[in-house]
Amino acid sequence: MHIHAEKGDMECKFWLDEDNFEITSALEYNLSPQARREIKKIIYEHFDYIVSEWKNFFKPDNYGKGL
Repeated sequence: MHIHAEKGDMECKFWLDEDNFEITSALEYNLSPQARREIKKIIYEHFDYIVSEWKNFFKPDNYGKGL
């Protein structure tokens, strides 16, 4: 699973490893070191919620319902 973030001309994508509670950068564009730290902090603070919502949104019974 992954998460995207954008602000102004900055953009990033991070892979979330649920089993190891880790975040890996997949894409960074114009991201300052401070912004990277802030985004990673936010992701870690809400890691369980993001994983839960991802699984809820992509659960098999949602496929084909126009989501």
